[in-house]
Amino acid sequence: MKPASSIDAIARLVPQGAKVLDLGCGGGVLLARLVQQQGCSGYGIELDDAKVLECIQRGVSVLQLNLEEGLAIFEDDSFDVVLQLDTLQNLRNTEAMLRETARVGRIGIVSFPNFAHWPNRLSVLRGRMPVTKALPYQWYDTPNIRVGTFADFEVLAGQCGLRILEAFGLHEGRVVERLPNLLASTAVFKFERS
Repeated sequence: MKPASSIDAIARLVPQGAKVLDLGCGGGVLLARLVQQQGCSGYGIELDDAKVLECIQRGVSVLQLNLEEGLAIFEDDSFDVVLQLDTLQNLRNTEAMLRETARVGRIGIVSFPNFAHWPNRLSVLRGRMPVTKALPYQWYDTPNIRVGTFADFEVLAGQCGLRILEAFGLHEGRVVERLPNLLASTAVFKFERS
């Protein structure tokens, strides 16, 4: 679960009363907050049985789906906002899923561990893969099948025909606006189709 101030930083990107789809929603903490405090509605998508149960216990509407199979069950512009928080690095079809996020939502919000964060760079210079709060696994047992940086996402967004509306980093619950590719452990982007 993200620290409260990280949740606050992402929640402020979601308009009051928005219809939201949360891809890889985990236990539904953010979606429950958006419903209760911002009058939003919507669904979470989660694959893990235990997390689906957590969503149900929180009163979050959740669908158990594998994101690798896409979002064909949803029509274009079905949602005001599609959240894809800490999921991109776990997907094989990252580019396709990003395009699907933009197709089904008017606005997309993504976050992922920023591999260019300075401690990660230092670890690689020492010859080891980083193990941090944002990347807590050893290289051999990580669920992350890819790593990316703040700067990498800007390039990918352009290739996918997305216009970045807002971008910032997060580190230990704080927003990082200055040099986020270097100083932030997590990258956050709000975007729309160009």
